[in-house]
Amino acid sequence: MAGKRVGIDSFAAVLEQSLSDYGISTAANVKAAVTKAGEAVKGQIQSTAPRDTGRYAKSWSADTVKETASAKAVVVHSKKQYRLTHLLEFGHAKRGGGRTKAQPHIAPAEKAGFELLLSEVEKGVKG
Repeated sequence: MAGKRVGIDSFAAVLEQSLSDYGISTAANVKAAVTKAGEAVKGQIQSTAPRDTGRYAKSWSADTVKETASAKAVVVHSKKQYRLTHLLEFGHAKRGGGRTKAQPHIAPAEKAGFELLLSEVEKGVKG
């Protein structure tokens, strides 16, 4: 709307339309950032997950659980090996005594995904 002259009578309608357009484009940018961050977290977990047979690393997915016109929620989870996530991330007691070594791979990916999400949202809002 820059450069266009608007009368006092139509100023409110033009301002409302401009804000609505900005809100729609910002929501689209945020939804794209959420999708990108979810895929990045999934990829990082798959690449840093402990490997024995590889089934655990392959079981991770990023699924959209809720999407509206202005919001999106993505969950990164292990579909079939979900029982192992806590045991591998934090270690666990062994049958004969002692503990296994913790293999953190989810928390670092979550932190990196959060930072990516923040930077992508900032970039989308400014851009």
